[in-house]
Amino acid sequence: MTKFIRRLQKIGSSILVSLPIEWVEANKLEKSDEVEIETGINSVSITPTGGSKTPKEVIIEYPVSKGENISADLTGAYLLGYDIIKIKGKSPISVEDRERIRGLMRRLVGMEIIDEDASNVNVQFLLDATTLSPDKILKRMSSIALGLFRDTINSLVSEDKTVLQTIPSRDDEIDRQYFLLVRLIRSALVDKKLATALNLGNIDILDYRIAANLLETAGDTIVELANSIQDLSSTKTELKRFHTMAIEIENIHEKAITSFIENNRLLAIEAIKLQRNYQKKVSDLRSSFEPKKQISTQLDLVYTLEKLARCWADVADLVKPVYT
Repeated sequence: MTKFIRRLQKIGSSILVSLPIEWVEANKLEKSDEVEIETGINSVSITPTGGSKTPKEVIIEYPVSKGENISADLTGAYLLGYDIIKIKGKSPISVEDRERIRGLMRRLVGMEIIDEDASNVNVQFLLDATTLSPDKILKRMSSIALGLFRDTINSLVSEDKTVLQTIPSRDDEIDRQYFLLVRLIRSALVDKKLATALNLGNIDILDYRIAANLLETAGDTIVELANSIQDLSSTKTELKRFHTMAIEIENIHEKAITSFIENNRLLAIEAIKLQRNYQKKVSDLRSSFEPKKQISTQLDLVYTLEKLARCWADVADLVKPVYT
């Protein structure tokens, strides 16, 4: 972003400021063209109204530099909001890297290969960012996480543990939605027009970024929980006790997500209180294990439940207090 200093001029009863010629030429503006002016408390943004937005484009040269990999470069460009990513090869793209690119397209929502040959691959983001909703993406992540959690803890009291083997692959969908949300809010950070369309201020963008990270962490934690349960060796009574304790997290989850989406401070306080009470119960349960031997798997499970409850409480913590 280039900064310019301009002096205000008074002509008649109007205050005028000239636009930098570099910006005018870059946007192909001429006399009588219209621009959109958006004012804030301490800011003014000017956006050309004519024509469609020019897609952001980046070129990744292949082979990538030492220490990098094509997947990381592509993911980075996606998260930075590039609409067109061109991989230009000085040599043919290897079969392994081509498969990595195809695999990555399945993980990056909205990204598709539109053209390729032996040495080049062009991919493009085909969704309209202004039609996306941070709330809906966050709810989608939350819904998937809740489904994973329910299936995982239900395996504590079920004879069939095969569902636990599906948890890691199902967590991949949370990652896909996470990448999409990060891309969207990063784009809104540098595109004021998009931020306005999504009704996001700078603080909102920061909060969504943190919330998205917490939900992604929650998904990974549920995978850890599934692994702990697979290794668990306990009596039916102990398993039922774990299940009863684990199911309380659902209430924390639902109140925390709803409070964030609705900006409901009272509901957020309820979620935080529930997590504090849960923390005490977890501590009491952990203390009951300490005198015994060979309890590492039980402790792993308890610590994982504690970590998961903390994730949801941290989402509720993002809801701002109401000041009068």
